[in-house]
Amino acid sequence: QVQLVESGGGSVQAGGSLRLSCAASASGFSGYTAYWHRQAPGKQRELVATISTVGITKYADSVKGRFTISRDNAKNTVSLQMNSLKTEDTAAYYCNLKRGFTANYWGQGTQVTVSS
Repeated sequence: QVQLVESGGGSVQAGGSLRLSCAASASGFSGYTAYWHRQAPGKQRELVATISTVGITKYADSVKGRFTISRDNAKNTVSLQMNSLKTEDTAAYYCNLKRGFTANYWGQGTQVTVSS
């Protein structure tokens, strides 16, 4: 069983920055595509950023130019650097790893609160 542990959430003022990290217990971590999702109260879960096994990244339009996803395969970690935070970025953020059709693992989530 793969375990994902997120850290780095917290409260910040608009315009500030936070860096989220996700540590994975998975062997063969480099073979997983990694995702960050978020869910705000009363809203559907939203895919924020993706990084492929070869480092190709994709972002939701709402965070392009502000967020950066990265991975360190030697340390089994995936990170999300969030800059120029807005109040609408307030949400619980979840790390997710997928490989093939059956391997799909989620972290417990970390809260990000951005105040004006």
